[in-house]
Amino acid sequence: MSKYDQDLGRNKANHVPLSPLSFIRRAAEVFPERIAVIHGNERRTWKETFLRCRRLSSALVSRGIKKGDTVAVMAPNVPALFEAHFGIPACGAVLNALNVRLDAEIIAFILEHAEARVLITDREFSSVISEALSKIENKPLVVDIDDPLAQFGDHLGELTYEELLAEGDSTSNWDLPEDEWDAIALNYTSGTTGNPKGVVYHHRGAYMNAVGNILAWGMAPNPKYLWTLPMFHCNGWCFPWSVAALSGTNVCLRGLQPAAVFEAISQHGVTHMCGAPIVMNMLLNAPESGSLELKHRIQMMTAGAAPPAAVLERMEDLGFDITHTYGLTEVYGPVTVCDWHNEWDEKTVAERALLKARQGVKYVVQEEFFVADPDSLKPVPADGETMGELMFQGNVVMKGYLKNPQATKESFKGGLFHTGDLGVTHPDGYIEIRDRSKDIIISGGENISSIEVEGILYRHPAVLEAAVVARPDDHWGETPCAFVTLKSDQTLSEQEIIDFCRDNMAHYKCPKTVVFMELPKTSTGKIQKFVLRDYANNI
Repeated sequence: MSKYDQDLGRNKANHVPLSPLSFIRRAAEVFPERIAVIHGNERRTWKETFLRCRRLSSALVSRGIKKGDTVAVMAPNVPALFEAHFGIPACGAVLNALNVRLDAEIIAFILEHAEARVLITDREFSSVISEALSKIENKPLVVDIDDPLAQFGDHLGELTYEELLAEGDSTSNWDLPEDEWDAIALNYTSGTTGNPKGVVYHHRGAYMNAVGNILAWGMAPNPKYLWTLPMFHCNGWCFPWSVAALSGTNVCLRGLQPAAVFEAISQHGVTHMCGAPIVMNMLLNAPESGSLELKHRIQMMTAGAAPPAAVLERMEDLGFDITHTYGLTEVYGPVTVCDWHNEWDEKTVAERALLKARQGVKYVVQEEFFVADPDSLKPVPADGETMGELMFQGNVVMKGYLKNPQATKESFKGGLFHTGDLGVTHPDGYIEIRDRSKDIIISGGENISSIEVEGILYRHPAVLEAAVVARPDDHWGETPCAFVTLKSDQTLSEQEIIDFCRDNMAHYKCPKTVVFMELPKTSTGKIQKFVLRDYANNI
């Protein structure tokens, strides 16, 4: 035994599990009267917010919720969802924040697969939730968020969220997990093949990526963070925990309207916000942008498809400094950043945009990020040309896929997380995606499975063959483009195909473009999607 190990063991004094639950406790202790949450006319301090989280945790325990149980939340960016990021894991349960854009069938699958014991749901989504609940046998306890800013919807639950909190004890213990490897959150992918996969986060990873966000973005204490990014997206890319760590202010938005964004920036002194490139387009094309005069520059982080150079230039002119990141649900959201070099400031706008659009380098808290040959797992040459698969390794990688050991094993082959995304390494070590995994389309920050869309198209009795690829879109970044071969005796219009898809799946997943043609194939009969991608790029 080394002298540095002898009588120098781990104990309660020198080792505590890492968990973002510690962030909110510190914020309440150090800045109890600082505003933590703004929602409409409502203001809550960190002390008040912390006490509400303790009540939530205590109330769930009194309702029989225990370690390892799943508590689902269906809500927009409201205070209840922010509180859920702390109160639910504080009792050992796992937070499953549902994508509010999902249809009833997928929601029902998730609730059953996750074995949700409780469902906290905003009444705005009562229609789709009611339909989802009708499809499952083991129904959870339903709790209604009765947000006064919600403009429609019915009560479905046994009690309201505020009534649930009233059952709790604000003096209850606030305990960290016994093991930082314990699950803290469950997030579902978009389902590249069949049903979506449940990605399990642990407390350590959530803690690390929350800190990683702060370091990558150079966030100062007490930021004013505007919730333009949905909190259901990889737990708001871990920013509920990041903002708590800095004792900042969360400015909530139920919906994403440009006028509301600009008003919040002006009224509350917003310093930071996140969103997909579509959010930039929305702001730039809003009538309010023409007369906007910001008193300070806004830091905006974006992920997904790289914004066009013209968009970046216009956003900079408007008063926004853009930071481009990359990540996946499996790595807690963004975990790479295009770290900026001062000498790049001297380059032209177009040159800066090309540099900024690269996925860049790993977060400080992630151990490895490189492009490798998917078979040998050896890094590709840093020549900006040799393609390979993007790989991750480190603390900010999921535990695995819930109840799917085969998928977990495959994704971790060789001790690395395989992203399925293809890219190159430039001579300066910065990584750039050149093609995404073939089944994924990123539209407005949402992942869409081409296989899922193709499955719907094949349901139409007039469709003989179908293939779906991404088509570049100035507004959404990418949209699904469907290539369809009809049966010889059938005729259909583009709109009829689109309407059929809209009747059978979530609207955001539906093709925006339909091309009728004979699909190109290899000699073995495999559809040549690369040919279709080229075609879609030039329509």
